[in-house]
Amino acid sequence: RPAKSEQKKGPDEGIDGYIYFHDDPKKKETKEVIIQVKSGHVNRGIIDALKGVVEKKNAQIGVFITLKEPTKPMIVESVSSEYYKSPLGHNYPKIQILTVKELLEGKKIDYPIRARGVDATFRKAERHEQKGQQKEMEL
Repeated sequence: RPAKSEQKKGPDEGIDGYIYFHDDPKKKETKEVIIQVKSGHVNRGIIDALKGVVEKKNAQIGVFITLKEPTKPMIVESVSSEYYKSPLGHNYPKIQILTVKELLEGKKIDYPIRARGVDATFRKAERHEQKGQQKEMEL
């Protein structure tokens, strides 16, 4: 989802999007992954700032997506972060760095995904049954 910039005034703190998820079968609490994207020059300070935003927003995971390869100090900064401990028993890196190339090659963000890929943060549309017969198209 794109960031909620239309809903709030002021700086967006570098947030470009959100992914929402539920991973606690006992609670209906919606949790979030914060996404930040950058195509230009990247450095360790960007990861440090993302860590601060994740903490301030009380998000579970922060993901930095970059067009360029991350620097060694960026990688060190991200792996020095805590893990998000899911109530389902799995640990996820709290700060993750992915390149656009990795995403295009099929690498995914590591976060709790519900069974069968259902995103429980979206309401399901009601089913409507039409009565009658489907008409055939003349050729």
